[in-house]
This record gives sequence, structure tokens and C-alpha cells, in this order.
Amino acid sequence: MNRLFSKDTWGEILEALSSNWFRTLLTAFGVLWGIFILVILLAAGKGLENGVKQGFDGMATNSMFMWSQTASKPYKGLPKGRRYNFKIGDVDAIKQSVPNLRFVSPRNQLGGFRGANNVVRGLKTGAYNVYGDYPEIIQQQPMDITSGRFINYSDINSNRKVAIIGESVKTGLYETGEEVIGSYIKINGVNFMVIGTYKKKSQRGGDPEEAQKEIFVPFTAFSQAFNRGEEVGWMAVTAEDGSSITNLKSQVFDIIKARHSIHPEDDRAVGNFDLYEEYSKINGLFTALNFVAYFVGILVLLSGIIGISNIMLIVVKERTKEIGIRRALGATPWEIRSQILLESIFLTIISGMAGIVFASGILAVVNLAMENVDTSEMMFANPSVNIGVVVIALIILVVSGLLAGLIPAQTAIRVKPVDALRTE
Repeated sequence: MNRLFSKDTWGEILEALSSNWFRTLLTAFGVLWGIFILVILLAAGKGLENGVKQGFDGMATNSMFMWSQTASKPYKGLPKGRRYNFKIGDVDAIKQSVPNLRFVSPRNQLGGFRGANNVVRGLKTGAYNVYGDYPEIIQQQPMDITSGRFINYSDINSNRKVAIIGESVKTGLYETGEEVIGSYIKINGVNFMVIGTYKKKSQRGGDPEEAQKEIFVPFTAFSQAFNRGEEVGWMAVTAEDGSSITNLKSQVFDIIKARHSIHPEDDRAVGNFDLYEEYSKINGLFTALNFVAYFVGILVLLSGIIGISNIMLIVVKERTKEIGIRRALGATPWEIRSQILLESIFLTIISGMAGIVFASGILAVVNLAMENVDTSEMMFANPSVNIGVVVIALIILVVSGLLAGLIPAQTAIRVKPVDALRTE
């Protein structure tokens, strides 16, 4: 330990490494490049992860969306191929029978992909998707209310014909600067009063413009105005934190099958999109990407470590006479070994830290360039590494330095003083 803090020791290390500075610089570059590649790969993976996950921002990822399909098996005298519809009673049955569910939101819809339903205001007409919803849907899908308010339970209980429109609907049906809140739009011949506007991001790589071309009205008013009765088009089901909707959805399907006389083994009768399952796959993908980044980075670093080990072997060869003299003057094998190991670790850490600083500078420039860019619709955002990665990199450097110096150190202590003194 005293030797570690000895001024003479560090003087010898600096003298040994600077005696052939060009060779030392080339050797150090291998480690610098390895750490640089490792940090950049990890940061790039993090940037990609941030970009993808911001698409889920505000969305209850522990959710699934389910809809009715065609029964594929006969059951209780009913033929296969028959169609059925969810009912509002199914919602209460699911809430009462399946534990750990946070939201079960029934939904109805007019229009299809990219809008197919005429909405009229004065002389202007547009084709937009219209949804009949409950207030909980805003907690299941990301949406920013830009003016007014969203649906509440007073609207639901009173069957109020009110609507929340997207910013693109506002642009299409209203003049610039025209007051929107309190105005009326006509959906399939039925008047609805606008009580709010919203803006939201597109999901899963969709068109951001299309995400604003939607209209939300209370579920009860929708059913009444468009003669849907007790029918439910589809449902958004969210599990509580700590519970997986993927594990609970089979119970939900069993209730639907029992209530609509569907064969218990008919897996095609209920369609679903499991957002939590997709989100888990994305998390698994980024875990794999991090593994690949570490694997590739460490392989590149290993080539640098081999270079340092080779150079240290050459250094030991060049200093054979010096080592012999030190052994003859009473230096212990441990003192010789520690000297070589310290030189190896010092060179590895200095070059590795230079690689970390270089990579950090590159990342700072990239983040500075992205500050004035809207990344909300990009698949890449804020590439960075946390302090844990730096700590891991330092540990890798120390271990690498030890490994690089181990063989040269063992070679050094095998030098016999008499043989060394004969070497010219």
C-alpha cells in the first residue's frame, strides 16, 4: 500500500510509459476506442429506447383492447360462424368478477380507419372518427386537453350531447380565431355541443395529423343518439399496478364466453390487442440491445487489452537488466509484480477515461443539436448513459488493466538476477 502512494513508484511508471511515447499512445488508443464504442452503443440504445417509449407516454401500458369476432365453434346448439356483440352488462360483470382491474371502459365508434363519418358545421363538412366513451379513457390513452374539458360522469348520467374535438377537427370545421367552446357540430344529423379540444401524439408510428381527427362524446349520449341500445363495440381494460393484464385477460375472456354462449375453447371469438404484452416485448428488445452493446464494446476493448499486454511484455523484455538489478538489491517478487501491474492499470485507466470523456463530448454535441428539434414523433431522443454505466466502465477498466499486466508481471518475476545481469 505504501508503494502505491510512493512518489518514486509513480515517477518510475511515468518514465517507463513516456520512454517511447508514440508506442504508448498507439497502445492506449485501443482501450480508448473500446470504451468509446461501448459508451456510444449504450447511449444510442438508450436514445432509441427513449424515442420508442415516449410514444407510450401517458398511456396506461398495462392495458388491452378487446372486441367481438365470429364464433369459430358450435356450442349449445348454436352454429359456428355466428356473430355477437358485447353488451353494457358485460362491463359490470367483468368489474365484479375479475380482481385487480383498474378500468374497464366500454367504447362505441362511428367511422373507421382515417375517418369515414360525416361531421357538419354550417357549410363545412369533414370525415372523422367519432367515439362514445367513459371519462376513464383519458387515463388509458394519452391526450392533452388544450381548451375546455373532457367528458365527466355528469355528462354520462345526464346523456348530455357534448363533444371534445381534436385540433385537426377544429382546423377543418372552424375559421382561424373562431370561438369553439359552446358551438355546435352535427354528427349523423344529431347536434352536439363542443365543450373541449384536445391534442395527442400518434401511436405506434401512425400519422400525427390523423391522431387529431377524432371526436369524443359521452358513451350514453352516443348510444341514445345513434340507436346502439345496450351494445358495446369494444372495450379498453386496464389492470392495477402490480398486476399484469396479460395474466388477467383469460378470466375476462371466460366471462364474455359464458355470457354469450361461446365454446370455452373458442380462442377466436374474442379479438384483443395486449398493449402490456407488446410493451414487455419492447423492454425485452432493449435489454437484448444493451447486451449486444456490452458484448461488442467489450470485444473491441479486449483487442485493446491484448495490445497493452503485448506492449507490457515488450517493456519487461527491454527492462530485463533493470529488473535483475532490483532483484539483486533485494526487491521481492511482489514488488516487481506490483510495479508492472500498476503500469498496466495506470495506462488502461487513463486511456479508458479519455475514451469516456471523448464519448461524453460527442453525446453532449448530439443532445445540443437535438434541443431545438421536436422529437415527439421521432424514434430517437436524448441519447445518454447514467452514472451506473460509467462505474461499470471503470470496473471493466481496472479488471482489464489487471488482466493486461498479469502475464507480463509473471514473466518479470521469473527473471533470474544472474541471467538478467548478463543481458546486454
